[in-house]
Parts: sequence; C-alpha cells; structure tokens
Amino acid sequence: MRKSLFSAVLLAFMLSLCVPANAEKRNQPCTKTTKYCTNASVPVTEILFHFWNPSSKRVLVAAHRADWHAAPENSLAAIQSCIDNGVDIVEVDNKLTKDGFLVIMHDQTVDRTTNGKGKVSDYTLAEIKKLRLKDKDGNLTSECIPTFEEVMNLCRGKVMVNIDQSYYYWDKVMEILKKTNTTAQGMMKSGLPYDKVVADHGNIFGQIAYIPVVSLDREGAEKTVDGFLGKCPVVECCFEKVTPKVLQLMQKIADHGSRVWVNTMWASLNGGHDDVTAYKENNFKDTWEWLVQAGANVLQTDYSPKMVTYLTQHGMR
Repeated sequence: MRKSLFSAVLLAFMLSLCVPANAEKRNQPCTKTTKYCTNASVPVTEILFHFWNPSSKRVLVAAHRADWHAAPENSLAAIQSCIDNGVDIVEVDNKLTKDGFLVIMHDQTVDRTTNGKGKVSDYTLAEIKKLRLKDKDGNLTSECIPTFEEVMNLCRGKVMVNIDQSYYYWDKVMEILKKTNTTAQGMMKSGLPYDKVVADHGNIFGQIAYIPVVSLDREGAEKTVDGFLGKCPVVECCFEKVTPKVLQLMQKIADHGSRVWVNTMWASLNGGHDDVTAYKENNFKDTWEWLVQAGANVLQTDYSPKMVTYLTQHGMR
C-alpha cells in the first residue's frame, strides 16, 4: 500500500513541475537581482524518494523554524539558508490573520519576534506586512513576516515542509498547497489519535503525508502508535526518558515501514540526547549519533547545517 502511495505521490509531483514557461519564473538561474535563489543543492525528488522509503540509509534532517541562527526564525531568508545547506525538511508554523490569511509565526503574538505588539489574529495581512522580524539576538532586520503561500512558492521543487500548528487550518493549507503545486512536499501533523483524525478529515492519508506525534513514554502510547501503523510514512516520537518500552515502540514503528522522527531541540523530547549537549558540549556521538543508532532516521534540530555536515561526514546521509 505504502509503495503504491509513494509512486502516486512522486508521479503527481513530477507532473506538477510541467508548468507553462511563462507561468512564473521559478526556475531561472540565480542572479544578483534575485533575492532568493531558485536552485536547490538537493532536488526535492531525491528527498521524497528517501522520505517515502524507510529502508533508505539516509538520515533526513529537519530544520526547526528553519535556520534561525542565520536569519530570523520562520523567515524566507532562514528557509533559503536551509535550501542552500542541503536540509531535507523545513518546519514552519502557521497563524491566521484578522482577514483570513495564513502567515508564518510560531507565537500567538508578534511581540517576541517583531517590532510589533499584539496577537496575529488582530492584524490584517496588510498591517502585519509592515512589521519587521528580529534576529536571534533581538536586532531588527529587513525581513518581514511571510505568508504561507510565499513560503511554499519558495520551497517548490527544493525542500519538504513540516507544516506545524496548522491542524485546524487544514482546508486553507490544502488550498494553498494545491495552488502552489506543492502538495507532495508538505506534511501535516498533530498529536491526535487515528480515529479523531479520520473523524475530522476523512481518509486524508492518500492526500498528504500525515505525521502523528506520539509521546512514547506516556500511558496509551502503544495504542496510539498501533492506530497509525502502515498508514503514515513517519511517526514523530517524543520521550523524556529512554526506557525499554520506548526503544521497543521505535523498533515497532520501523518494522511496520515508517520512519522514526525524533526532535533534538531540547532534552525533554529525546531522553537527554539533545542539541545543547551535541553542539555546545561538542558531544555528537552521545546525542545525534546515539539517536540514529537507536533507530531514528529523521532528526529535527535547531542546528540543521551542522547536522547535515556531521551526518554526511559520518556516513549517515
């Protein structure tokens, strides 16, 4: 079932690339006047091949809020940095403006990341576009808040997109993915059980890559995992401590043909095998490498360029 779904997804994506020459200048070479390059260091067809084939030895790297060390989080510049550095997946967060547009923002308010104040939902798109994003040190930049549509147009043909905080915007997300010919590149997610997802959205598993998020060390985790086995290309696994049960469930997910996704951003998500220990303490063996050896083959990190380099140098990509 999953092999045929992969073939259908890949075929649909390849067909979507057959756009009229004058439709949009997305595939032109990078020039000095092009703000964001249209070329990718890794074509998305290659990423899709590995994503839908868990037997592939390639460990996929997902960038949490894009490359926010290089540019403001969730900005087009941060996404472009991921593309330039060969990242497989970028994670973005959607919020809805007062007039019904999806824009990329993690928080409910614009206070932390921009020069504005207040809830995203209190701004119109025109108003929110006047704001400017701050970098990781709080300095104001020339970057503005992108719309979801702008993000997908940038990512088209180059990188997969982990569309977070968007479960309740499902129809709007799908509308934009279809409009931008990027459905095959997107993935939706939630921590809800299988029956709830089906009740809300029907049989969506053939429409888009759906990623269930499961806390493996909590009661009822195995039942939740069982509901999605054989239906999803990836299961996102969270665990505060590494226990035999956690490792058993990770293996069970892999045995049923899904990739095992682990977040490395902070210790409570991965049993202490986190980015802080890896990067700041220069201990990659007991963190990123340990997770791969434990069965993880998608890692979401705050240090995506560094992770791509490390995994490549150590034969895991």
